[in-house]
Amino acid sequence: MRTTTSCRLLAVSTVVLLAACDAAPAPILPMPPTSTGPQCPASGVALTAGQVEAASGLRALKVEMLNCGAQPYPVNGYPVLRVLDADRKPLTVTVAEGTSKISRIDGFDGPPKPVTLAPGGKATAVLVWRNTVTDAIVPATTGVHIEVAPAAGLPAQMLTPQGGVDLGTTGTIATSPWAAAA
Repeated sequence: MRTTTSCRLLAVSTVVLLAACDAAPAPILPMPPTSTGPQCPASGVALTAGQVEAASGLRALKVEMLNCGAQPYPVNGYPVLRVLDADRKPLTVTVAEGTSKISRIDGFDGPPKPVTLAPGGKATAVLVWRNTVTDAIVPATTGVHIEVAPAAGLPAQMLTPQGGVDLGTTGTIATSPWAAAA
């Protein structure tokens, strides 16, 4: 009698399981959109800034350009910069092409070389400055944002580097040319 009851339970369980297999599958809901990177502007490239690295008054900031578009993107030359205050007003600063104008740093100077970024490709430039006060009467220049354009005549994007842009009284920031990222 026990065997008959076990067999009936097994048969009922099998029918229930098979009926569940014939039921319509549960709908798969789409995942909400996520954004792990910058939005892709109409230009097809997105710019981001890392954290300001500081050592003995010398500051360095890596700026990365990502080709987030669908077409190859040619790059040649230096980024175009404007340093802005907290109210996003331009500050009077000198922008030098070539990091050797501030400090000789191996691997960051040299003439620009043409690079074509494939979709998803990256290029980097390094911005350098010194937080040096040479005149106690002159107020130090401190920026909060940097407008960066890939080249002259192209749209700029505003970056807000962690650590700010503390130029001291030198009022000078220098940039390396764009280079393909490794």
